[in-house]
Amino acid sequence: MSVRKRKYSDEFLKWGFTDIVNAGMERPQCVVCLEVLAHESMKPAKLQRHLETKHPDLKDKSIDFFKAKLIGVKSRRLDHTGLFQNKNLAAIEASYTVALRIARAKKPHTIAENLIFPCTKDIVRLMIGPEAVNKLSPLSVSNNTIKRRITDMSEDILCQVIQELKETPTGLFSMQLDETTDVTNFAQLLVYVRYYKNGKIKEEFLFCKPLQTSTTAADIFDLIDDFFNEHSIKWEKLCGVCTDGAPAMLGCKSGFQSLVKKVTPEVIGTHCMIHRQVLATKTLPEPFKEVLNRVIKAVNVVKSRPLATRLFKVLCEDMGSTHEALLFHTEVRWLSKGKALKRFFELRGELQIFLASQNASEYESLFTDEFTLCKLAYLVDMFEIFNSVNTGLQGKESTIITLSEKISSFKMKLELWITKINQKKLYMFPTLAQFVEEAANEINIDDLYGLIQEHLENLTVRIRSYFPDECCKSFSLTINPFNASVSNVPEAAEEEFIDLKNTFEAKSWFGELQLQEFWAESFKKFPVISEIAIRNLLPFPTTYLCETAFSQLLILKNKYRNKLNLEDDLRCAISTTEPRIELLAKKMQYQPSH
Repeated sequence: MSVRKRKYSDEFLKWGFTDIVNAGMERPQCVVCLEVLAHESMKPAKLQRHLETKHPDLKDKSIDFFKAKLIGVKSRRLDHTGLFQNKNLAAIEASYTVALRIARAKKPHTIAENLIFPCTKDIVRLMIGPEAVNKLSPLSVSNNTIKRRITDMSEDILCQVIQELKETPTGLFSMQLDETTDVTNFAQLLVYVRYYKNGKIKEEFLFCKPLQTSTTAADIFDLIDDFFNEHSIKWEKLCGVCTDGAPAMLGCKSGFQSLVKKVTPEVIGTHCMIHRQVLATKTLPEPFKEVLNRVIKAVNVVKSRPLATRLFKVLCEDMGSTHEALLFHTEVRWLSKGKALKRFFELRGELQIFLASQNASEYESLFTDEFTLCKLAYLVDMFEIFNSVNTGLQGKESTIITLSEKISSFKMKLELWITKINQKKLYMFPTLAQFVEEAANEINIDDLYGLIQEHLENLTVRIRSYFPDECCKSFSLTINPFNASVSNVPEAAEEEFIDLKNTFEAKSWFGELQLQEFWAESFKKFPVISEIAIRNLLPFPTTYLCETAFSQLLILKNKYRNKLNLEDDLRCAISTTEPRIELLAKKMQYQPSH
């Protein structure tokens, strides 16, 4: 049913109101405070109420008084000096800036109207003076205004990113994607892209969109394909795609990466190296696994009951312990197992006393049996090593080359440790070595050497299966073309490679620029050989950015804001591209909020 439109009447001026057209709708505007009311307020009763509540000292003024005010309002609207317009522009820019801060803080849109603006008025009144508060009146910070500002900025950021993608000098880009479930059990697909801009590699959030029905590879591909078509992005420019190992992503026949390769066969498909490392390290001989499971159960005795947790904290305080709480282990948090084991080992004395007081005698051997404690100490060291490798794979701006180097280093260390274990040496595992050295009784750990060797050998096999030795000749070319051999270069690029290798200017670039900058500069003169290198540098090696964005997504769309259409807020919150606020403000006609 259409809403009935109300019309302004000249008699409304006796209550201090003129009219203003706002978004094609005629609305009443107070000639005293310049506040614009809703179209529905175009009623004598509501206009009179505004006058009596906001300006009670003027309620008995004649219409001539308000006519004089009206002349001032109209003259300011038409002020040829631009002063009034400049104030309006500043107010719009301010509202955009406030909205951007709200999005980046991941707060509700209403916080501006309910908290920020009242606080701002209080600060200005107390520190500058009551008169200065009136200068804030043009500022628009209502819930709807903040939402519109965030939408405008999100669209502007996306517009810039799309333009940069299309104009990237190399013409290539890569992407990483992953899907998660939000608080309403809706699947959300996140996509990041990586491309060259101004000679450097830039990583940027592309979009977050809901998967309306199922989450199959075809659904994911169709959603991205629709986005690419809408924004005229070409699949053939995609040089790399990184996903997790889910069947929908990596299925050999109908997985997402397979569908992409049908469209652009040269794309490099990558299984997230962080996920692979976690999967590869999930191997333990049964004796170690048994100790780990018993530790987790013992921790749960304390952590699963609030009273037990408080009692254990008091005990730790009384004993002067460094820590006062145990840590939970959870499978979905990759680093939690190592941290939980280390904390358990450090608090084992306190925990032994506490569990004895709780008559939990089944865990006694965890604290008294020295061979069991040796196995526990080894687990503490190994999981700390796993965590170190895992965190080394995390972070922004990493490449397949740099992370492959870290994995290769880990493989070689495993082989070294196997050799040292055969020599009965433990220095690689400091917690275990210290425990054996400080033990009250001499510990016969010959059997432990065998268990450790078995674990390290199994681990080596699994690491090699998840990270096969990819003898990628182009890696050496990418890292240092001046040490590479022409025999490692594809025929189509051999002559250009020779030209590059014998160009003094290129050698100068290589010494002065970072690797990514060097190849961007070389691309201008040696595009064929440079593209080979760039195709090694651009692909994402992990889905780290998507994982971190998921954390922001869950903060934004929580149980209190479960109706939020989150893409605009998320883009403003996590994008590195700044919205062009000044440009947006100039495009917008000034419209005071109500």
